[in-house]
Amino acid sequence: MMLDKLPGTALDFDERGASNAFSVIAPILDATGGLTLSQLSTLTGLEGSTIQNWIKRGWVVPTVGKKYGERQVVRIMLINILRGTIRLEDIARLMQYINGQVDDTSDDIMHDTELYNLMCQLLTEMTKGDLHSREEIEEEIEKRLDKAFEGENRIRLKRVLLIMILGYRASYYRRMAEAEFAELEYEC
Repeated sequence: MMLDKLPGTALDFDERGASNAFSVIAPILDATGGLTLSQLSTLTGLEGSTIQNWIKRGWVVPTVGKKYGERQVVRIMLINILRGTIRLEDIARLMQYINGQVDDTSDDIMHDTELYNLMCQLLTEMTKGDLHSREEIEEEIEKRLDKAFEGENRIRLKRVLLIMILGYRASYYRRMAEAEFAELEYEC
């Protein structure tokens, strides 16, 4: 099973959220008016200092009133998804490639939440369909990407989604290998 956790979080994956993965988290944000740093740390499995560092480096827009809203939460989850296999600076460049400056939504090709949901849909479909080759992944991205995205924007989104899918899969297999290795150590 490729999706053991809701990508970018410490939450167990639930098929009910496959088509709109962020909908699993959105009610929590609505009920609380945003997450505190400790709540966000629990949700993502990240240290608070790591999250604060990403904000200081300009990879995540600063909070308002010490609460992390949808914009910050989803960006942190996207970075968290890829950080096990892609350098943080490259993840920041990848996000900038499709969404420009972090503090300016007018230059976004696709809102981070839509990007997150689409990536989760793709991962779910690829797991169900046992799709592994680059060609199969690219074909599935093409099928799922809205026709409203044309030209250069479509090309950019397809490239970013391919990188994100490959990065997630590499991270998943890395976690599996580490778990196997940990059990090997106990047997010796």
